[in-house]
Amino acid sequence: MSVFLFEDIVFGPVKSRRLGVSLGMNLLPVSRKICSFDCIYCECGLNGQLGDKTGQMPTRTEVKKALEEKLKKMLDEGLKPDVITFAGNGEPTLHPEFNGVIDDTIALRNKYCSAARIAVLSNTSRLHKPEVVEALLKIDDNIQKLDSGLTETILKLDQPNYPFDLEKTIKQLCDFNGQLIIQTMFVAGELNGEVIDNTTEEDVTSWLNALSRIKPDKIMIYTIERDTPYNSLKKVPLEVLETIAQKARYKGFYVSVSG
Repeated sequence: MSVFLFEDIVFGPVKSRRLGVSLGMNLLPVSRKICSFDCIYCECGLNGQLGDKTGQMPTRTEVKKALEEKLKKMLDEGLKPDVITFAGNGEPTLHPEFNGVIDDTIALRNKYCSAARIAVLSNTSRLHKPEVVEALLKIDDNIQKLDSGLTETILKLDQPNYPFDLEKTIKQLCDFNGQLIIQTMFVAGELNGEVIDNTTEEDVTSWLNALSRIKPDKIMIYTIERDTPYNSLKKVPLEVLETIAQKARYKGFYVSVSG
């Protein structure tokens, strides 16, 4: 299927299924994807699939300038974002000046659109970095990926490019003391002759057990909306997502569903 890269440091605003009117922030190169995961469902394609592989991450100064210019333009047009969202062409917390970028973004938000929230979509891979955790604790919506409570499923779906340790990751998520949102992508289909499905009873039960330990403020569950690198992946029906959500709600969690 057709996949794409974000071509600017600041993009949108776009209408997000989960976040409202979102102004996107891309801290990765505009010409290639850089990520510590290689998720089989990523709308930006697989690592190395697109781009020229020579693009550099924008500097902190460049990010600040681009965001300020965009916010000024939006205000001139009578617009304000509901949220400023760090996502883009890979894992935003890989940026070497991530903490400083967050400080700049908070200052600009307070100056131009004080009601807007700041969100980061992250894959948990940098939670061993104190400066990353420090930055995530400053923002409004610290959104961390957890696609299953089973290591083998995460390896299959997310393909981390480092020695992934699920138990360590869960403990790091617990350290936020509930100041986080868990985001889960549910996917079905097959890949290389192997069934892909993290909606199984075993997957969902293990996921719920992990959530009971992490105690997130909120859970976002969703399924494929845009094109993915593989034609064999399928959307999970809304009724299946709702069934999973009900199981989480029964445990006392606030859950949003995007089909």
